[in-house]
This record gives sequence, structure tokens and C-alpha cells, in this order.
Amino acid sequence: MSTQTSDWKTTPVGTIDTRATKPKPWWVKVLSARATQILILDVVLFIFFTVLTGGLFASLPSIQSLLLTGTEALLLALGLTMLLGAGVFDLSLGANLVLSSVVGATVMKAIVQPTLTGEPTGSLGGGITAGAIAAIATGAIFGLVNGLLIAYARMNALIATLGTLGIGMGLAYIISGGADLGGLPVEIQSGFGLAALGPIPLPTIIALLVAAVLYFIVRYTRFGMRTLAIGSSRPSAERVGIKVKQHLLRLAITAGALAGVAGLISIAHFAGTSINGHANDALNAVTAAVIGGTLLEGGRISILGTVWGTALAVILQGGLVMIGVSSYFQLMAVGIVLIIAVGLDGISYRRRQRS
Repeated sequence: MSTQTSDWKTTPVGTIDTRATKPKPWWVKVLSARATQILILDVVLFIFFTVLTGGLFASLPSIQSLLLTGTEALLLALGLTMLLGAGVFDLSLGANLVLSSVVGATVMKAIVQPTLTGEPTGSLGGGITAGAIAAIATGAIFGLVNGLLIAYARMNALIATLGTLGIGMGLAYIISGGADLGGLPVEIQSGFGLAALGPIPLPTIIALLVAAVLYFIVRYTRFGMRTLAIGSSRPSAERVGIKVKQHLLRLAITAGALAGVAGLISIAHFAGTSINGHANDALNAVTAAVIGGTLLEGGRISILGTVWGTALAVILQGGLVMIGVSSYFQLMAVGIVLIIAVGLDGISYRRRQRS
């Protein structure tokens, strides 16, 4: 029987060389996954800051504060992750959150008017419900505008969302008169914003449920498959019959609605708006999605990676605050991590192209 030679062993012609096709052990796959690597880094950073703060960083109030801080960032990052999977970038999610919170708070205050004695007038439950609906609807409409510009007007996503970012922030300042809106019913804070199920804040549980639903969608539904197909090659997706414009519009509305939910959580957390408190939200969302393994070029989504990437950004910023590092250096740290993540993704992408 004739043989073909390799560098180290001969293999009979007509047989299959199982060395290249032998599956890796499950634990190798788990450890090599980006989400697992980010989770390990999260644990290391958490231990590091716990040691530096004498255990204070690991206290229950500190953990709950980190979870609440990360909830809004996670919702924005999840929306952005789905958009990036289809090759669409959105700079306006932070502005969407701010505008949604302002609209929601305005509607709430219009229905539930506090008196001098502190007792609200009007329908408390109706006012809170109407405000919640207004916040989420505002986010969805904001996303609808982005989707129409990107999918139907064929505008560059960066330019379109940069424009809507400015419009959204301008509208928020106009509606609020340039100042934060306070005086909301304390029930929204005690009953939702600061409420917890055991040790876990209720808003965080909602964000994790959203992550679980999106994980299922990406892994097991046609919607997830089509999202990845569009991100991999939009012309190819159109040729096989995927309605790309409609799909991108749905993704934009979904991301906008999630920003609206984040806006609702923001006003529930503070019992008012925090217009200037979300300046870094877009940076944190991008950092979480990219660090987690979602490709900027599209075609790959990692929901678990986004969850752990959000945790990384929150742990890093929270830990730096507790050890007394200036906020300027906190921004620099997150920016450096983002640049490293994008650089590593670029190297990985080029290697895949060569192979």
C-alpha cells in the first residue's frame, strides 16, 4: 500500500488523519472561551480590590451597589451586542437612556403631584405605570428613528447615531429645563429601585433575565441566526432571502427599548433623573460588548461575554473609586482596557483570515 508522509508519521492513503479532527476535551473548550477568561479576570480583580480595601470591597452593601451600577450598563451593553452582531454600531444609547428617564419622570410627576405634606395627589399606581410605559416607549421610538436612518435611509451608523445622540441630549435638556427632575414618588424607589430579592437587587434580576432571553434567542432561534448572517455578510444575507432592512429595524427598536428600561431603572434608583450621571454609559457598553467577545465587524455575539465584560468595567471603576483613584484615571483605565480588547480582537481576526 502506498503511503503519504508527514513530518513525523506516515499515514496510509485513504484513511482519515484523526489528529486534526479529534475533539478537544470539554474543559479545554470552556477555559479557552472568551467569556470564561473574562470571568476569571473578574474574580482576580475582585479579590485584588478586596485585599486593597481590607475586605470592604466584598461587603454586602458594596456588592449591591456594584450590581445596581452595573444593571443599567448591562442593559445598554446587551442592546449594543445585538446590534454589533449585525454589524451596526450605536453611539446614542447613553443619550437614549437620559431622554427616556426625563420623559418617564416628567409623565410621573404630571400624574402624581406631591403636596406640602409630602402626600401624593392623583393615582400613585397609575402615575408610576404611565411613567414606566413612557420611559420604555421613548427608548423604543428613539431606536426606531435610528433604525429608519440606518436601515432605510442607508446612513452610516456612526454618523446617524452621533446625530441622534446630540438630538436626544438636547431634547432631554429642553424638557427638564437643564436641571435634574426630583420629587418622584418614593414608592418607585422603595418598591423597585432599591428593592431586592434576597441579596440581589430587583433591577439586576430583570437585567439578568433579559440576558438569558437574548442568550436563548442568539443560540436557538432564526432571529439570532439571521442577525449573525447579516453581520457576517449583508449582501449574502439579502441573496438568501433575509429581509435585512426589517431585521435591522427590529434590532434597533430592541436596543432602544432596553435603553428605555435602563432609563426607568435610573429614575427608580435615584427617585429622580441624573442627566449628567450617564456620561460614560456608552463607553462602558462598548467596553463590555467588545471585551466579552462580540466582534465590531459583526458575525459573532457573546451574551455571556457581555455580562462578564460589564462586570469587569464595573469592578474596575468601583474598585478604583474605593482605593481613592481620581475619576480621570478611572476613565483612562476603562479606555485602555477597551483599546487592548479591540487590538486583541484584530489580531485574532487576522489569524482566522490567514488560516
